[in-house]
Amino acid sequence: MATFSIHSYTFSFNLQIFIFLFLTSNPISSFAHQALGSNPSFDPLISLFGDAKVEDGGSHVLLTRHHAPSSGLLLLDKPFKFAVKRNVGGRHMSFSTEFAFSMSPGKGDGLAFVLVPNGFQARFEGQGSFGLSGENMFLGIEFDTDRDDKVGDLNANHVGIDVGSLESVKFSNLSSHNLVLNNGEALKSWIDYDSTSKLLQVRLSKLGDKRPFNPILAYHVDLIQMWRNHDVFVGIVSTTNEGSSSQSSIKVYSWRFRVAEVSSWMHSLPADPRVYADKETHEFRAERGKFFALTFLAGVIFATGCGALFAFVMLFGWAILVSRHTEFPVHCQAGPEDFRYEKVNVIVEKDCRADQD
Repeated sequence: MATFSIHSYTFSFNLQIFIFLFLTSNPISSFAHQALGSNPSFDPLISLFGDAKVEDGGSHVLLTRHHAPSSGLLLLDKPFKFAVKRNVGGRHMSFSTEFAFSMSPGKGDGLAFVLVPNGFQARFEGQGSFGLSGENMFLGIEFDTDRDDKVGDLNANHVGIDVGSLESVKFSNLSSHNLVLNNGEALKSWIDYDSTSKLLQVRLSKLGDKRPFNPILAYHVDLIQMWRNHDVFVGIVSTTNEGSSSQSSIKVYSWRFRVAEVSSWMHSLPADPRVYADKETHEFRAERGKFFALTFLAGVIFATGCGALFAFVMLFGWAILVSRHTEFPVHCQAGPEDFRYEKVNVIVEKDCRADQD
């Protein structure tokens, strides 16, 4: 009995020490996710992974810690497919998303909107920039604040489109648009993909400004051919991989994502499945110029037709009005007529009595 009591006391004491050390230890980035909650600025079913956490009572999400290395991910739990089979024909998906964010000055990779396969949330930490180094099938729109010559980055203030590689297939220098990613100012981005034209467009402006008419990036890519009928997850990810005393603080204030179905018969011919070729630079501008020219010509023709119709109606109404109040005199012209003359014999009888007298 004494031996059993001593062993029980020793086990209980060791267990208490273990619990105390576990509770007081500094946590390492956790892969277990947490739900964002009912924040009206965010879509429902958004989960947080890595170092991402809600701050200031839910006003924003902080993606990374203030010391490197750190990784944070916002992921929409509900996947979608670009190609959906139906009983009659098929459906292809287009999508639109908009989100507001800010980056403070300091070191860091920036922020990226990503389309990734299932399982990315469990392996993105420690995989280089934006957690995409080990992936071979993804689409990323990077808001990059770190110039990496290994992948041909333009500068430390650009937006790039990544298709299966961190080497951007298309990028835009934000300095030429009077925009700075990591000066602490809140920005808003709109990203749209039209599965009919296979056109991906990226827009960016300061938070509170109207949605820009012209995109800062436009790129033709066949995401239907790329993803086929695989599940696609969408997320916003940020990473800091360099050790530095001043790390950029990245906050996300809102995020909305929408998909829309389009009948497959409305689609043009598929792009080359061997490569997701870019056709934007001149073709997009040429198409936009043709559209404006045709719109202007159609407007001129329509205005001319309306003017002609209005003039015809006015003339027709004037003619009816004048005809009702106008009397037209009848003129009879005198002309020669034919007369027939007939000889009449007159016989005068005399009174015989008057002659005798």
